[in-house]
Amino acid sequence: MSILITGAAGFIGSHFVQCLLRKSDSAIVALDNFNDYYDPARKRANAALFADDPRVTLIEGDFCDTEFVFRLFQEYQFEFVVHLGAYAGVRYSMDHPTIYQQVNVCGTANLLEAARRRPVERFLLASSSTVYGDGAAVPFREDAPLGTPTSPYGSSKRAAELLAQMYYEVHDVPTVSLRLFSVYGPRLRPDLAMAIFVERIARGEPLPLFGDGSIRRDFTHVDDVCRGLLAAMTAPGAIGKAINLGSDRPVAMSQLIEMLARQLGRKPNILSRPAHPGDLAATHADLARARELLGYEPCVPLADGLKEYVAWFRRLQGVATCP
Repeated sequence: MSILITGAAGFIGSHFVQCLLRKSDSAIVALDNFNDYYDPARKRANAALFADDPRVTLIEGDFCDTEFVFRLFQEYQFEFVVHLGAYAGVRYSMDHPTIYQQVNVCGTANLLEAARRRPVERFLLASSSTVYGDGAAVPFREDAPLGTPTSPYGSSKRAAELLAQMYYEVHDVPTVSLRLFSVYGPRLRPDLAMAIFVERIARGEPLPLFGDGSIRRDFTHVDDVCRGLLAAMTAPGAIGKAINLGSDRPVAMSQLIEMLARQLGRKPNILSRPAHPGDLAATHADLARARELLGYEPCVPLADGLKEYVAWFRRLQGVATCP
């Protein structure tokens, strides 16, 4: 069995490669272009965790390159595609919308077209809770009406889902869209709120808080997401569906800051900022479909996950617990 994982050197991608190496004997093609959205050295350090495994072929390349993608599918005859590569980040997308359309929409179209020409057993698309948009009923349910995306990132992810659904219905490409909710854990991207909060609290620096802290997020540990992805690769009823992968336990950003501050043994120096126009007031995953189709159940409590993340951060940065 041959599996293509895009974005394999990123935060979620590197964890999922390691998950597959523990759970299967499959040959893995780990694809990443090591772009500079954040420090490429961090991605190369992630890739180094599995690059020497004989089951892994690490390829540096860009899935926005149509001919490259077609050659890749021809050479490796993939049975599964797990498409985790994307430009992420709500706020960055507000100032750089074009790259999100190029990568998240056109790049996804390249992979889907290659999977149509060289059929696969399953095509997993990593989508996002941002597709629900403003006006969607909370908790977010996959078969409920969607709201209006509040960022180019959310719009691009919804467009990618529509492409995947079209390729399933028109071309029989067996797609599954997994809507991920605020994934966190060791190796978290440095641009995400949790990573910024931990670094600022640990260093005693002002911590920017957009809005009044009441925004709620459904933080989901990366290990739970990997278990959901793994189940979606073979679950018979998942094809053609969108499925939430969350924790079903949203917390306010002010509460998250308090929890992180306790872990770090420091008092946060909060710097209030106006609410950001791209931020949804809340994300909350309804997990009924994930439980029914995937047997999915989040296993990592937020308190345990934060303890693990802070411990990883300390090892990475050498930051002391107390001032």
